[in-house]
Amino acid sequence: MRILNEKEAEDFLEKMGFNVNKRGFATNLNKAKEIADKIGYPVVLKNIKLLHKSDKGGVKLNVEKEDLEKNFKELKSNEVLIHKQGYGKEFLLGIKKDPTFGHVIVFGIGGIYTEMLKDVSMRVFPIERKDAVSMVENIKNKEYYDARGLKANKNMIINNILKLNELIKKNKNIKELDINPLMVDEKNAVVADARIVLE
Repeated sequence: MRILNEKEAEDFLEKMGFNVNKRGFATNLNKAKEIADKIGYPVVLKNIKLLHKSDKGGVKLNVEKEDLEKNFKELKSNEVLIHKQGYGKEFLLGIKKDPTFGHVIVFGIGGIYTEMLKDVSMRVFPIERKDAVSMVENIKNKEYYDARGLKANKNMIINNILKLNELIKKNKNIKELDINPLMVDEKNAVVADARIVLE
């Protein structure tokens, strides 16, 4: 079994046709400044040595230029992934390999609401477009798509669910895959965090 770190997982997804957030990898403060200047502030800093980064203080959100040095040093790591700060509704996409059913595709409300709402729908691989559409329509909290005046483009979500289906066809050795969050607004659907476990 092999666990890909976030950088490896996101590079893999990008090669497979997913839209991944602008990012760069820094091993020191000067490189971090160079990347952040290039992709534009605010940025997110992540210590990719940590598996559960958010729980262990390994993520710094909405970091502006004047706070970059302080936040970078607080991570106490020479392996830092720098992301453009994403915006949009947060969803989760996933793949689980079940011993009985084989690969299962998962979709639901993500981000800070993942554990709170546990609002997900699942289908056994392989799926068709009508299955992806029903997954999007089957979550309980449908008002989330349009809440607070920010709309999430359902077609983009459906297309990303179908990309997971294609991913499994080409990579049967995926044991687990988590994209959380997929940041979705009216025009974009962007992977902002990913984890992959290979058999």
